[in-house]
Amino acid sequence: MLSIVGDKCRLRALEPSDLELLYLWENDPEVWRVSGSCGPVSRERLQHFIEEQNYDIYATRQMRLIVESNGMAIGTLDIIDFDPQNSRFGIGILIYANENRRMGFARSAIEAIKEYGRTTLFVNQIWASVAEDNAPSVELFRRCGFEECGRRKAWLRREGGYVAEVEFQCLL
Repeated sequence: MLSIVGDKCRLRALEPSDLELLYLWENDPEVWRVSGSCGPVSRERLQHFIEEQNYDIYATRQMRLIVESNGMAIGTLDIIDFDPQNSRFGIGILIYANENRRMGFARSAIEAIKEYGRTTLFVNQIWASVAEDNAPSVELFRRCGFEECGRRKAWLRREGGYVAEVEFQCLL
């Protein structure tokens, strides 16, 4: 089983036992706002996703990991758009429950994935896209050594208007 260890958490592969948590998280409208989703996902589709998860990142160019603390799943970290030719990938992170936020788990997971990227995948950089109105995530990426490298103005629609998407990158 894949396991990447941070100082406050570990990142592990999806397991069949994660189905109910993923169903809860993927179907929470509050999560849709930051994930880019716009509707519910069925248990059947999520079960298929878990069963078909291929951890050959060179084949799939992506990987979903569970963020775990003290044996409890508390969120997910996604590696997206892995580009071995140009030595980079993007990440997205979700720490689900409010009681687990602002406890250092996301920072620990990001630092662990940076080390994994540097020493296992041999990437040169990691990037992330964050809505400018998601102040905790903007601050998180800054604290983890990511630098703002661009903005897409009026990129994300919100009730009553649009907000920019902030582009971050971290050179390893």
